[in-house]
Amino acid sequence: MKLFIDTANLNHINELVTYNIISGVTTNPSLMAKEGISGKENCHKRYIDICELVNGPVSAEVISTDHKGMLDEAYELSALHPNIVIKIPMIKEGIKAIYELNKNGIKTNCTLIFSAAQALLAAKAGATFVSPFIGRLDDVNEDGLGLIKSIRTIYDNYNFETNILAASIRSKEHINKCAEIGADFATIPYSLLNQLFDHPLTTKGLEIFLTDHAKLNP
Repeated sequence: MKLFIDTANLNHINELVTYNIISGVTTNPSLMAKEGISGKENCHKRYIDICELVNGPVSAEVISTDHKGMLDEAYELSALHPNIVIKIPMIKEGIKAIYELNKNGIKTNCTLIFSAAQALLAAKAGATFVSPFIGRLDDVNEDGLGLIKSIRTIYDNYNFETNILAASIRSKEHINKCAEIGADFATIPYSLLNQLFDHPLTTKGLEIFLTDHAKLNP
């Protein structure tokens, strides 16, 4: 399973690139706003800056909800950099746009997926990625990880090439289980991704080793 970072923060991306553990970036208007970025020109510049840092897909989200508006935005965004993937919401107009973009060789990420049926429609339309929001499903007492498992089974049954990009990741357990189930990608917030390095027993073991070393080498 490959890892994306879910952020618009250049410092966080640049830091993680040095470890060679992230394969791409996902963004959205909320993440842009969190970094104090507003206006189309500034957002476009940030997308370009992100693409220059990471050698992999960078999801840039449209804000239109009609077919024509989505296409206009998608063509403009895709022209910014070859790494750009167009993030499109899972609505009827979005599926129509995904089909058109796929025919023209533009990669897409169908976002806000909450059911296996939605993921099936997105794959049939030719989406490059689908983003099931597992944390938000858990929030309403539905089985987010169960959705990943269902989508994996359906895609394997019919040899769909669409990638499962697990999103709305809330815990290490989410990450572990997504990898076990066979999600192709997971997009993770910076703070959670950093927690993957740590385990209390690792910290304790290192402390013991260093203490013993100090005794042997006073």
